[in-house]
Amino acid sequence: MNKQKSAFVAIIGRPNAGKSSIMNRLLGQKVVIVSDKPQTTRTRVMGVLTLGDSQYVFVDTPGFHKPRTVLGENMVKAVGDGMSDVELCLLVVDAEKQPSEIEKELCKKLNKSKQPAVLVINKIDLIKEKTDLLSIILKYNQLYDFAAVVPVSAKNGDGFEPLMDEINKFARDGIHMFDEDTLTDQPERVLAAEFIREKLLRTLDKEIPHGTAVVIDRFKDRDDGILDIDATIFCEKKTHKGIIIGKGGQTLKRVGILARRDMEDFFGCQVNLNCWVKVREGWRNQRAAIHNFGLD
Repeated sequence: MNKQKSAFVAIIGRPNAGKSSIMNRLLGQKVVIVSDKPQTTRTRVMGVLTLGDSQYVFVDTPGFHKPRTVLGENMVKAVGDGMSDVELCLLVVDAEKQPSEIEKELCKKLNKSKQPAVLVINKIDLIKEKTDLLSIILKYNQLYDFAAVVPVSAKNGDGFEPLMDEINKFARDGIHMFDEDTLTDQPERVLAAEFIREKLLRTLDKEIPHGTAVVIDRFKDRDDGILDIDATIFCEKKTHKGIIIGKGGQTLKRVGILARRDMEDFFGCQVNLNCWVKVREGWRNQRAAIHNFGLD
């Protein structure tokens, strides 16, 4: 019997760099929600990939940012927690953007911890000139001594084989922490709530979706194989409630239909989803509410 190997890998970067999309690509399945809005990921999420004797545990972290709420402070703390006790960090950056204060701060943290890191330059499908890519690589190499630099496209899958080759170099002898069929550490209720929140982020404009939280009130299998899910969407203002519901309930209905499709794909069964909307003013600055919503 061959020796088992494992590697814990933290995925870090600024909001909207494509961290969650990269983790989903590495896993070969959607585990983390994605949207084009910043701060889609709110907590640490683990994704597990087992290939024969090797197991890779990817830790997706919230986008590093300057917090404006108690929830934001928790999200930034989750980044620091995610960077500790791992074999490798993947610093994900946007190929179209120059290093910002966020990347510089993350590189400072890497320099302080001496954590091995691979620079993952995402969205290379948008780069027209190779010289632009080389310029970005040079600037990042001045910030940290990366173990490797791997350009990728989470959109079309380019570059992921070389990325896995680099990650594999940091796998260490040790027993697997998860069963080989485990895909994530997230409970099914949390995954269901996140599918709904993703559709809110994609459907609603501006600040409204950032002020929403989803709680699963009921998650029960029927004898006929149908999965019943009841969910409450919390928002911060009465005006937001009306926007989420929409004229004649059309917006909430659309969110429910899209979320149900993802749930059925993931859970592998027919889903009966019911959603309600309630107001909890200012919940992002209320530690008790953040705790009750499982976001601390």
